[in-house]
Amino acid sequence: MHRADEIAASLLGAAYDTLDERAKKVAQHVARRTHIARNIAQELATPPSVGQRAADAVASFGGSWTFVGVFGAVMLIWVALNALLVVNHGTTFDPYPYILLNLFLSMLAAIQAPVILMSQNRQSEKDRISAEHDYEVNLKAELEIMLLHEKIDLLREKQWDELLQIQKEQLQLLAAAAQKDHPLP
Repeated sequence: MHRADEIAASLLGAAYDTLDERAKKVAQHVARRTHIARNIAQELATPPSVGQRAADAVASFGGSWTFVGVFGAVMLIWVALNALLVVNHGTTFDPYPYILLNLFLSMLAAIQAPVILMSQNRQSEKDRISAEHDYEVNLKAELEIMLLHEKIDLLREKQWDELLQIQKEQLQLLAAAAQKDHPLP
């Protein structure tokens, strides 16, 4: 059984005290022979707040083809309604270049952009935690593979020693048999 400081020195090539927290954690898991993988999705499954749910909903809808279609339809209706009012009444509620429409679009963008950024920040944090966990699992797997290589090398060396010993015994037996068949004068 290895100790965490032995694992650090032999496999990571550094003193245990000089390792970062993740590497120390991995060295401890390797030394204790415990698993490190865990369900990150379950850990991150804390119920989101009302604001977080709203941000996710706005980001989900604002980044969809449905939003693009509805947005395009509203703009076309706006322009068509203004054109219809000009033809029928000679005046409109928002004359060309549609300043009121531009105001609404600017307000929508001003509200929608930070909400989408909040949702992206939450997702980015989840991705960061997942990437850190992946790093720990990969490092532990790499260290375990290195330990397996050490064990296989030790077994192979032991097997070679045994084979050499057997070969020496066989040579001695052959030499003894040869002397019985052909004694020296």
